[in-house]
Amino acid sequence: MDFGIPGLRYQANYLTEQEQQELLRQVDAQLWLTELKRRVQHYGYKYDYRKRMIDYSMSLGHLPDWLTPIAQKVQRDGFLPVLADQVAVNEYFPGQGIGAHVDCEPCFGDTVVSISLGSSCVMDLRHVENKRHVPILLEPGSLLMLTGEARYRWTHGIIGRYDDICDGKTLKRGRRVSVTLRTVLIGVP
Repeated sequence: MDFGIPGLRYQANYLTEQEQQELLRQVDAQLWLTELKRRVQHYGYKYDYRKRMIDYSMSLGHLPDWLTPIAQKVQRDGFLPVLADQVAVNEYFPGQGIGAHVDCEPCFGDTVVSISLGSSCVMDLRHVENKRHVPILLEPGSLLMLTGEARYRWTHGIIGRYDDICDGKTLKRGRRVSVTLRTVLIGVP
């Protein structure tokens, strides 16, 4: 699907229903952090949302065995040039969102990949200069890749609401979990 944003790729049905359910099962078996308005999990490195940074002390070790196959699949399928070494899992209930942002530029590599699980929702992308707005329906099991212009020149965010309008239809939101894969831009000390 072409949204007219260079560097954006959207792949519907990237994960099968069975793969989605297994990944959600694994996610739900882990400990959630509750320091934000939404629950989050970090793997590889913890990201400091307040300072907007990552440093050596934030290393959590290698990705866990249950996440490694997804990271390998994303790399093998050409969505990330190297194996992700940082994963953020975010949980959104109806009414929750995330402010418009560009993922930390000095922290993460040139490509950011996010996989949606659970409910669908609309993500809003806005060009940082001309404010052009492109809403994208993120369906369960879909993959969104941002690189180049899409990564650096467009913000992405999700408005906190209970339903979305897409193609004239109202879509009620349910619980959505995003699995975001990235590479960290700090060297070995």
